[in-house]
Amino acid sequence: MPVEIDIERVAHLARIALTDDEMAAYGKQLVHILEHAERVQALPTDGVEPTSHPLPMVNAFRSDEVTDPLSRDDALAGAPDVEDGYFRVPKILDE
Repeated sequence: MPVEIDIERVAHLARIALTDDEMAAYGKQLVHILEHAERVQALPTDGVEPTSHPLPMVNAFRSDEVTDPLSRDDALAGAPDVEDGYFRVPKILDE
């Protein structure tokens, strides 16, 4: 399938109107991307284990510790608006 048809189809699906100049520019870029992908696929990878990330991943979890909860005043201290000890937020629904 020609690159122009791919770009036109994706633009249609994304509901993006592209000019002919934009189609041509994106076509050139897509050709370069696909050529690069072909070069990467041609690399010798025998004996290389598949990975999901190039670096070892380590989860940095802290241990759960029971602590005292925030006081109401501390919790409300950073609120932009407070009323009667509660967060005040703008009304979003009609009554």
